[in-house]
Amino acid sequence: MNFKTSLVYGLLFIGTTAAQITSNGCINFVLAAGTGCAWMCQYCADALGTANYYFTNGVCTYQSGGCVGNPQAGVTYTCCSF
Repeated sequence: MNFKTSLVYGLLFIGTTAAQITSNGCINFVLAAGTGCAWMCQYCADALGTANYYFTNGVCTYQSGGCVGNPQAGVTYTCCSF
């Protein structure tokens, strides 16, 4: 693994305590304290490789000006590609 790859993988885990991409095009992750929807939306887009995704529980939504919602630390969230 080269430095660039290590850096990308390292950045994927900032803000989470665990992450797992499932075979059905979803990613599950547990949110760390102090992390909000802006980070979550970017994380899902990067991890899933698409801007076309949704949160299964609707915790974050995209509105004019950005991604908004009220996520809680220690909760498992799931985002899935369309």
